[in-house]
Amino acid sequence: MSFDLVFFGGTGDLTWRKLMPALFQAFRHGKLPAGGRILAVARDERSDDDYRAFIKERFHEVESSKRPSDDEFARFAELLHYRRMDLSQPDDYAGLKAWLDERGADTVVLYLATSPHLFTAICQQLGNAGLNAPHVRVVLEKPLGHDLSSAREINQVVKAVFNERQAFRIDHYLGKPAVQNLMALRFGNALFEPLWRRESISNIQITLAEGLGVGTRGDYYDNTGALRDMIQNHALQLLTMIAMEPPSTNDADAIRDEKLKVLKSLKPFTAESVVRDVVRGQYRAGNVDGKKVPAYLDEVKVPTGSHCETFVAIRTEVQNWRWAGVPFYLRTGKRLAARDAQIVVNFRPVPHPIFPGTNRANKLVIKLQPEDGLELHLSAAKGSGVSDTLAPVSLDLDFDKAFPTERVGAYERLLLDAIAGRLNLFVRSDEQEEAWRWVEPVLEAWDRERKSGGEGPRGYAAGSWGPAAASALVARDGFAWSEEQ
Repeated sequence: MSFDLVFFGGTGDLTWRKLMPALFQAFRHGKLPAGGRILAVARDERSDDDYRAFIKERFHEVESSKRPSDDEFARFAELLHYRRMDLSQPDDYAGLKAWLDERGADTVVLYLATSPHLFTAICQQLGNAGLNAPHVRVVLEKPLGHDLSSAREINQVVKAVFNERQAFRIDHYLGKPAVQNLMALRFGNALFEPLWRRESISNIQITLAEGLGVGTRGDYYDNTGALRDMIQNHALQLLTMIAMEPPSTNDADAIRDEKLKVLKSLKPFTAESVVRDVVRGQYRAGNVDGKKVPAYLDEVKVPTGSHCETFVAIRTEVQNWRWAGVPFYLRTGKRLAARDAQIVVNFRPVPHPIFPGTNRANKLVIKLQPEDGLELHLSAAKGSGVSDTLAPVSLDLDFDKAFPTERVGAYERLLLDAIAGRLNLFVRSDEQEEAWRWVEPVLEAWDRERKSGGEGPRGYAAGSWGPAAASALVARDGFAWSEEQ
């Protein structure tokens, strides 16, 4: 299958930091279909050779194990091409179409690795130039919109140019191997399904924690915040995969139909429940890995007195028969104690303990990063003397050890899926808009609070696990975050 993959924003950080290294890994692994071309477009004047030299230089900044040898890069570079484009000029789109039509690849993938505010204009220009034929696909990076209204506006323009089967809204968390194993865990094994319901599960926790601060991206982050950056997309997508009903098939729409049902079943927010069930925070100065780090308000390009949240914790429920009464806790933040992404499924304790000592409830930990695996926490007899006292033990499955061959990364998997036309790990427009609808009352409540001169986010020390109120949020139900258990 011949393909042309076009990156709009071909010299931007996303392209050279994430997308090109992912494509090289697909090339190295022999997964990239033969007969492909990779075209970068941007405003600068460059030749193909100039662009190849630019990418080669940038590859020195990626993880050492993923850097190509000179010979590997030389072979990969034969796929790379460059074209100057002014994204506001119709003639440049006509020139791009002529370049693509000259060869007539079986599949054309147009990846918008640009600022989201350009998405509507680019899609309109693509439609006007006839770059929306059935063999053309468009990939849209997050964030797709700033709120429900802007997300709808983008989707309306995209739908006017491309049909839903041509639109690939990317969420790179869905490409992580551990997330794919979450689907396999639930729907490829009979072991957990009888337990995957309110009768057996007491609560579910989703944590997406980062040790880094905002760095030099203070101006971008201040217009986004943790709720938009991580909860509205990544965390909610993980929640839907945990809570969804078994789809009838592995077809993309069968899966996305079930995810949409979960989003529509989330307990809606009111002004009162935002205060009760949402904690927002902003990091202060502290210590991370033994080094002093500044407060968010002292970071580069962060406005004085900003109310932007760098931490969010939320308590919610899925209001259906399977999950009624089971709290779901979502948590994300920057400058936390560790880089850690995991889902913890806490099971109910035994109804009547007969052994002395600690009878801890079982839990399943699905680790997303930095490790990738599963832990099942159980209780077992110590086996020392005649004591019946139980001790906690865990069954630990490390996917990197279980599958010793080099595993496919998130962007590598998603790029290959876009080329192949597989939509399973991409977000449908109605899913996306429903997620925005759910978080919008929180954004509105915070905006009202800011305009009224309220105190803003709670402070927390960099290197901690966030504001104390986040622990209180869970303790109110008699539970604790996983690191406190």
